[in-house]
Amino acid sequence: MENNINRIIDANLNRCREGLRVVEDCLRFILDDAVLYKKIRKIRHNTDKILRAEYANLIIERDSFDDKGRTIPETNKKELPQIIVANFKRAQESLRVLEEYSKTIIPQAAGEFKKQRYSAYNLEKAVFLKYKKIFKTKTNKIY
Repeated sequence: MENNINRIIDANLNRCREGLRVVEDCLRFILDDAVLYKKIRKIRHNTDKILRAEYANLIIERDSFDDKGRTIPETNKKELPQIIVANFKRAQESLRVLEEYSKTIIPQAAGEFKKQRYSAYNLEKAVFLKYKKIFKTKTNKIY
């Protein structure tokens, strides 16, 4: 069972870092917001550090080629607000999964993941409030 939990943790660490990186690059290169991009980068780096010592145990269980979720099609996100929101949600959900499953094999990590999750919630709000004009769409449907 621990091997499967390591796979869950590895997949969610990757998913979380990827989602945070998408938001980070948007803030850095599209919105040119050094303050907010550095905050999201800090969350990404802090999340990575939590289980860095467990890297070998996690990656050894990785099975990217046979992962059943690999072939699930992605939804089309064509507008910037949809990309930002979807990737914040991706990171937050992954942090919640990391918080829960780390309790079973690395309990001390759970509280750290919770801190990063709440940091991501707060930063999502800060981005939304600062850029609410771009979050206005024709249909008012963001996510």
